[in-house]
Amino acid sequence: MVRKADSNKARLKRHTRVRGKISGTAACPRLNVFRSNSNIYAQLIDDVRGVTLAAAASNEKGFDAAPGNKEGARKVGQMIAARAAEKGITEVVFDRGGYLYHGRVKELAEGAREGGLKF
Repeated sequence: MVRKADSNKARLKRHTRVRGKISGTAACPRLNVFRSNSNIYAQLIDDVRGVTLAAAASNEKGFDAAPGNKEGARKVGQMIAARAAEKGITEVVFDRGGYLYHGRVKELAEGAREGGLKF
């Protein structure tokens, strides 16, 4: 019997491998991305202290774009950039979470760059 590969297990393996190489600090936090089928989430994380500095998601109240497409992902990127600017954060390390840098993940990154984040 042929078994279908578990794509989430493979993603987590890629994510773990990347996390061994990048880390966030208070001055340059890690911009983490999580993508589900219906929503997309972004967090700014200080790995030294183990705290989330800011977060944005497409399932928040008052989110006016469609949550599961590229337009919604770009909007979440702009939201996280605005929240980072409020805290005085301009530079981050991008953590794509084991996902391909394509589609919604790419749009979120471009939205964050439009909002003023540098990475």
